[in-house]
Amino acid sequence: MTTLAPASPRLGELLKMWRSKRRVSQLDLASSAGVSPRHLSFVETGRSKPSREMVLHLAEQLDVPLRERNALLTAAGFAPLYRESALDAPELASVRQAIAVILSGHDPWPAFVIDGAWNLLEANSGVGGFLGLVAPELLEPPTNIIRASLHPQGLSRFIVNFDEYAAHVIERLRRQLAATADPGLDALLREVSDYPDVAQSLARTAVLPPPAAVLPMHFRLDDGTELRFFSTMTVFGSPLDVTIAELAIESFFPADEVTEALFR
Repeated sequence: MTTLAPASPRLGELLKMWRSKRRVSQLDLASSAGVSPRHLSFVETGRSKPSREMVLHLAEQLDVPLRERNALLTAAGFAPLYRESALDAPELASVRQAIAVILSGHDPWPAFVIDGAWNLLEANSGVGGFLGLVAPELLEPPTNIIRASLHPQGLSRFIVNFDEYAAHVIERLRRQLAATADPGLDALLREVSDYPDVAQSLARTAVLPPPAAVLPMHFRLDDGTELRFFSTMTVFGSPLDVTIAELAIESFFPADEVTEALFR
C-alpha cells in the first residue's frame, strides 16, 4: 500500500485561517466538500497530503481569492495554477481594450481602474479635475485612491458628507480585508483609520442612523461649486488570471441635475 507523503504544516495553517475567516467549522467544510472530517483533520494537521484537485476544491468551498489559491497550492507542494500577468502583457490585450472602451465611453463622468490594493492604474479625462484637488505628494506613483480620498491633504477637504463617506470607505476596506487577508490592505486600513479626521468621523458615525441605500459623494469646491455623485464598481466575471481578478472599475454618475449640467 502506498503511503502519501505528509503535507506541509503551512497548508494546514492556511486552511484553518481561511476556515476561521469564513466562520466555517471543520465539520461544515468537510460536509460541503464531500470529504470525511477525519481526512480533513489529517490534511490540516499535516498527517495527510491532499491531491492538487482536493486543494483547489477546498479553496473553492472557502471562496479563497485566486492569489491565495496559488499560495495554498504552493504550500501543498504543487505549482501555482493561476497566472499573474502584467496589465500591459500581450495576452491581456482584450482586457485593456475593454477597459479603454468603458473609460472613454463614460466621459465626461469620472471613471478609473484600480488594482486589489486600490492603486490607480488607468483613468479617463473626467478624473483629471479631481486629481488637481489632491496634494502632489499623494499622487506619487503608485497613487492610492483610498489615501487620496481620506488624507487631510486629499479630497477629504472638499467632501461635505465626509463622516458618512469615510465610514463607507472604511467598511469597504474591512470587508475586502476579510475576503482576502491581504497584509497590504491591513496596513492601509490601519493607516487611514489613524488620520485625525477619519478617526473623529468614525466616532461620530457610530451614533448615526443607518445610511441610505445609495451614498452620494457630495463635494463643495473653493469657489462654492457643489457636485454630487454616486458610484458603481465593475469587476471582470470568472477571471482565471490574478491580475484580472483583482481589477475593478469605479464609475461615477451625477446624483443631481446641477452636477449633470456642470459636467455637460
